[in-house]
Amino acid sequence: MASNKKKIFITESFSQAGRVLLGERDDIEMVEFPNMISATDFQTKLREHAPVHGVALGATRFGETELEASGDMRVVTRIGVGFDAVDVPALSRRKVPLMVAGTANSPSVAEQAMFMMLTLAKRASEMDSIVKDNKWPSRLGALPYDLFGKTVLIVGFGRIGTRTAKRCLAMEMNVLIYDPYKPAADIKAAGCEAVADLDAGLPRADFVSIHCPKNPETVGMFNAARLKLLKPTAYLVNTARGGIVDEKALHQALVSKKLAGAGLDVFEQEPPPADNPLLALDNVITAPHVAGVTREAVDRMSEQTARNILSALDGTPIRQNVINQDVLG
Repeated sequence: MASNKKKIFITESFSQAGRVLLGERDDIEMVEFPNMISATDFQTKLREHAPVHGVALGATRFGETELEASGDMRVVTRIGVGFDAVDVPALSRRKVPLMVAGTANSPSVAEQAMFMMLTLAKRASEMDSIVKDNKWPSRLGALPYDLFGKTVLIVGFGRIGTRTAKRCLAMEMNVLIYDPYKPAADIKAAGCEAVADLDAGLPRADFVSIHCPKNPETVGMFNAARLKLLKPTAYLVNTARGGIVDEKALHQALVSKKLAGAGLDVFEQEPPPADNPLLALDNVITAPHVAGVTREAVDRMSEQTARNILSALDGTPIRQNVINQDVLG
């Protein structure tokens, strides 16, 4: 006899907080899968368990083939806010909503951006090694910088960019915003200055912090020509997505002293190959794409993802978390 339960695929990174919400429902069956599962293995697993009605994705790609394998997919969710690994048009063709975790991880990413700016400006690695390597007499040869009074250009004024701006304002920085989709009046109301032309804003910036989505418009946005517009004393921080910054151009700018340093949580290829030349530079700090993956953020994202799934299965998807609004009635 066929089961009336809705089968939900959840990645291993789904936290206990989210599992509890799904587990409270007697009409839900959870099936776990590895976060970094290969496309072939994921498709096989979907076919084995079909029909599958919902999925909570980490880094796994999802598109037409996965929709076909699942049999009866009704909602695709991301335990996060990025969705460049999901074929949104394929979901829309089948009237399947793609849902993201809203603001659940935005404070964490904003904190990481701030941390990277401070780490670079305060030359944290160098200062630490001066003490540990007994180089105390050289401590005044590489003085750190203040964020106070400096100008930061934030690219993207959405969930994360707005929070990053608040933190920069608290550090008494001058905050410029480039976001062609946000009214200048809203940016001004937040205590920031709207920049209509990115190329005009870059020469003014001491720091650039990237918080825009990855899409055809933003891939390669920071190419060699744009990086040349920055001051040689400026720092670039990317906690958004790899590919928005041209890594070869960034490396060239850094080694030629046309840029002071960079903080990268994301890369064009993840994980980056061991011979990625950026990894050999002392003026580059890195993190393994975890800006939005703190203990608290994982709980918040998983809980929101569980609510997203249940709302869609119950016929009332949380509208503000649906990416492909065209599937809504």
